[in-house]
Amino acid sequence: MFPFWASNCYGNEPVSRKSFLERRLKFLKWMRDDLETRLAGINAAVDKVEQQLSQEETA
Repeated sequence: MFPFWASNCYGNEPVSRKSFLERRLKFLKWMRDDLETRLAGINAAVDKVEQQLSQEETA
C-alpha cells in the first residue's frame, strides 16, 4: 500500500477532504499494525538470544 492520498488515479473527480482523511487514516493504521508486527518479531528474537546467553552462563 502506498499513500496516494490526493492522487487523481481514480478518476478526474476532486477528492473530498473527508475521503482524503479516511484514506490517510487507513494507511497510517496499516503502517502502525505492520510496525507492531515487526516489533513483536524483534522482541521475540531479543528474548530468545537473551535466554540462550543466560543458559550458556549457567552451564
